[in-house]
Amino acid sequence: MADYKTTWRQKIGYGVGAVGLDLSYGMFYSFLSYYLSSVLGLKEAFLLILTPIARIWDGINDPIMGAIVDSTKTKMGKYRPWILIGAFSNAVVLSLLFTSFGMSGMKLYIYIGFMYIFWGMTNTMADIPYWSMVPSFTNDQKDRNLVATVARTFSGLGQGIITVLTPVILPMLSTGITTDKGYSADGFSRWAMICGVFLILFSSVCVLSTKETNVIYNGEKFSFKKIFKVIASNDQLIVFMIFAMISNAGWYLTSGTAVYYFTDVLGKSSDQSMFSLIGSVGSVLGLFVIPILEKWFSNRKIYQISLIMTIAGYALMFLFGPVLKIVIALDISYIFASIGIASMFVAQTVFLSDIVDYGEFKTGERNESIIFSMKGFLQKMAYTIQTVVLFGGLGIMKYNSQITTGVINGATKNAIGIICFGVPALLVIISLIVFSTRFKLHGALRKEVHDYISEKRSKAN
Repeated sequence: MADYKTTWRQKIGYGVGAVGLDLSYGMFYSFLSYYLSSVLGLKEAFLLILTPIARIWDGINDPIMGAIVDSTKTKMGKYRPWILIGAFSNAVVLSLLFTSFGMSGMKLYIYIGFMYIFWGMTNTMADIPYWSMVPSFTNDQKDRNLVATVARTFSGLGQGIITVLTPVILPMLSTGITTDKGYSADGFSRWAMICGVFLILFSSVCVLSTKETNVIYNGEKFSFKKIFKVIASNDQLIVFMIFAMISNAGWYLTSGTAVYYFTDVLGKSSDQSMFSLIGSVGSVLGLFVIPILEKWFSNRKIYQISLIMTIAGYALMFLFGPVLKIVIALDISYIFASIGIASMFVAQTVFLSDIVDYGEFKTGERNESIIFSMKGFLQKMAYTIQTVVLFGGLGIMKYNSQITTGVINGATKNAIGIICFGVPALLVIISLIVFSTRFKLHGALRKEVHDYISEKRSKAN
């Protein structure tokens, strides 16, 4: 059977869905911490306790959702119904998470705790089926790379919208009691609602524009035993989760700490928009890395190049940020890190598609959604690492009490700079070492897997 390919209409329609998902991602991963600590005034210890609890639940909930999607069979297909259901649910919860309804004290802590966990659950409902569709679109390697590139392009656009526009739009939407930078609780609430509306709209475009070409339905009943079996039998999935989680944590640290760096260290929150805009330019450029370099290099080598570029970019940002404090040079350096990060994310999506094929090669069973559920889970684990490092550091430096007095001391500013630009570089270096020494799904093994899948599909048809 010849490799089947997607149309550009499908590629673009699929990519639009990522914009909506990443509007929600961006609000959660880049601004929720600041909203909770600096706007609502919640204690650092709260998120240090809440985040691991949420991850324990995610460890149960995410693979369950993956198994449910794998067993779904409707006229709309296997994935698209859940994208709609998840997008609508996540939009509602996102709005509620950033709306405090004037609560305070223990009632506010309990409310935020529940909404925090519900955001993860509803995000999973949309995220798992969305990314799980990639292998069902095409089995052609170059087309699969292109589908993943387009999706990551639009994903980066969604993140860019949040990081660039939020510092500008929040003061416009904010009324009542605001921070010294013009942010208020009701401003965050209104902005989250707007993002939720577009999440639903863009997800609908995705569902209407795509077609599930080659779907393998799983008629087995759900069981934790099956989930553990799928994960345990796929050694490359486990390796992937480790190196991707570590590198993603580095990126989340920068995106989550940038608002503190520009607001509290530099005292110019509006400068974050330019920093993010320049980073978005780098992200767009990074999406062309795989299509260009695949003419000469394997996906493995391209991924290594991407991580090395990311490390170099972080080294420059640390030099021009915390050390020399040259903002223009800091912004320009961000381009290099962003190119590497964008290419890294595209390659990770492609690796997961290959890992799905590898799992079928080893066991004879195809479990896209269970395997792709690990992508969402590792992202949440990466966010957990971000939370522990960020709020652990802020707690040690007694950031919350300094916010109350309105004066951030020099030691705390230095710590924020290190967390934002120094620690991520170290994490990416560790990730590169793990990937280079432990990930084996390339070269002859990868070709053997692809040939096996193609022959199996030919016999089935």
